[in-house]
Amino acid sequence: MPTISQFFGIVIRMYYDDHRPPHFHAYYGEHEAVFSIETLAMLEGHLPRRARALVLEWAVEHRQALLENWYLAERHQPLRKIEPLE
Repeated sequence: MPTISQFFGIVIRMYYDDHRPPHFHAYYGEHEAVFSIETLAMLEGHLPRRARALVLEWAVEHRQALLENWYLAERHQPLRKIEPLE
């Protein structure tokens, strides 16, 4: 599963051949959550409040790049790195 971004101890990844709806996985320590790209709703898992807020802030800024990576993953093409939250 390629890592597409990392910031403040949070790792963002996407799977190839993953199920719909378009989504990404966020990891923070022992915590993991899955977020919809379209709605930014947390679909499953759990992140501490601060980590969740940082992931959402980052995702709002990079929603188009996330969708582009989702479509690349569907076609088994290399994913692009996305700028971290600063």
